[in-house]
Amino acid sequence: MRRTLLQAAALSALAGVAVAQNGNGAPGGSHYSLNIIGVSHDKNVQPDWASGHVIFVALGSRKSGDAAVTTKILLSQSADGSFDVLDKNGTDGEASFSLPAPGGYTVWARALGTPGGSAKVTTCATDVTLNDPGVICSTQNEVFVRGTGKSSFRNVTAALTTIVLDPVVDAVAVTACGGATTVDLFATCLLGYFWQYDNKGLKLLQVRFYPNPT
Repeated sequence: MRRTLLQAAALSALAGVAVAQNGNGAPGGSHYSLNIIGVSHDKNVQPDWASGHVIFVALGSRKSGDAAVTTKILLSQSADGSFDVLDKNGTDGEASFSLPAPGGYTVWARALGTPGGSAKVTTCATDVTLNDPGVICSTQNEVFVRGTGKSSFRNVTAALTTIVLDPVVDAVAVTACGGATTVDLFATCLLGYFWQYDNKGLKLLQVRFYPNPT
């Protein structure tokens, strides 16, 4: 079921689903949680892969020298401020998630699961200015490594809600975006936004979206 952040705040007092854990590095208060789970086998086709707070991705290998396994998490803008998993099965290469345009929330994440795995998340889009549209990925990304100690949340808002363009390589896109080298998620000068999730054995990435204080 879809939930806006305001709805989550109203429900948290009753359901206790949005109570922050002290000492985990994340802010306190209501939030939307998304769990990105790495699995070693493809999921079977099911009639309804929508809804819930989970996205399954290919696990990949954590062995040194092995290449990461990439999953596209396609992003669409929700008009009502809600967060919602539209397709949770990313083991076929693509999943889908809707979220509001940035500005009203912060994003926090941490690696969990068996120690040794890692994953890199990069925000990408399609450059619509080219005759043969190509993919543009941010020069900024976040790498999550599951160590043996305590895992804490960190603020990853910038990397997951903006694309930082290379002014030389992405010169045409920079021009199309009014000269900006940092483009917000869902800016109309680019299309087809997605998170490129490169997994090397990370079993769980826990992502939380917190509303900005009002």
